Amino acid sequence: MSTEQLKAQAMQHLMQGGKALGIGQKSTPMSTYDNPQLYPQIFPWLFPYGLGGVGNEHTVKGMSDKRRVRNLLLYHDKRFQLEPMFPLVAFNHQQVKSSALGGYLMAKQANFGRIADRLGKVNTPVLSDLIERLSKGERVKPSDDAERACFQVLNDLYFVAAGVPASKTSRKAMRSEIWSLVSYLGAPSWFITFAPSDVNHPIALYYAGHPSAVFPTFYEQDERVRLIANNPVAGAKFFKLMVDMFVKHVLGVGSKHAGLYGDTAGYYGTVEQ
Repeated sequence: MSTEQLKAQAMQHLMQGGKALGIGQKSTPMSTYDNPQLYPQIFPWLFPYGLGGVGNEHTVKGMSDKRRVRNLLLYHDKRFQLEPMFPLVAFNHQQVKSSALGGYLMAKQANFGRIADRLGKVNTPVLSDLIERLSKGERVKPSDDAERACFQVLNDLYFVAAGVPASKTSRKAMRSEIWSLVSYLGAPSWFITFAPSDVNHPIALYYAGHPSAVFPTFYEQDERVRLIANNPVAGAKFFKLMVDMFVKHVLGVGSKHAGLYGDTAGYYGTVEQ
């Protein structure tokens, strides 16, 4: 249905005396920190009694917010898996909190005064020029005090953003880890890429489908594609299972037998972002 058709139906609904849901707002923004009612208020249809939000006092003591979100995504009736916005909101919330935590830790350091002084005295044209050169992939080495000060500011930003999931800085941090691993163990012997076919695998379809006593359940091609497309959590859960099994049985890590390619000295894995 096109946007114009949706507008026409909505107008017809209102012209015939149909009702609409009004969403109010407070004069002050709602905090995203230490607020157990945040998710129940964002998704009232997922928390019908207004209980069970992230960070509520009735969860297991010491459970992190990340673990609580994971438990909700694995809830037995799949209500959180099938809600398209819940994983996105939860992931964005995690990014914001990770970024704020990095800034907080830096602000608590003794050299905060020097950081503030660098930010206040940074040469903006020089910084813009460095950013443009770096964005083109150019290898840049600071040649004067102004460029060295700009690089120090970039390092400060790196410290803040390195822990933010799926950020460019986190990918830069992973590259640093890979180079460190190469320096310690030597160049890798194998580069392996694999992509399990979730729409054709019975385990992925079992994760995405409805509870059934019959396993595996046979689906038509169109239904298989719709099951996986409507439940990305099931696809991610299946992919993690395949990766864990590959590391354990093919590489032999954590197993009593050697790997298919011999004894594994080390490995590093990433996923596309």
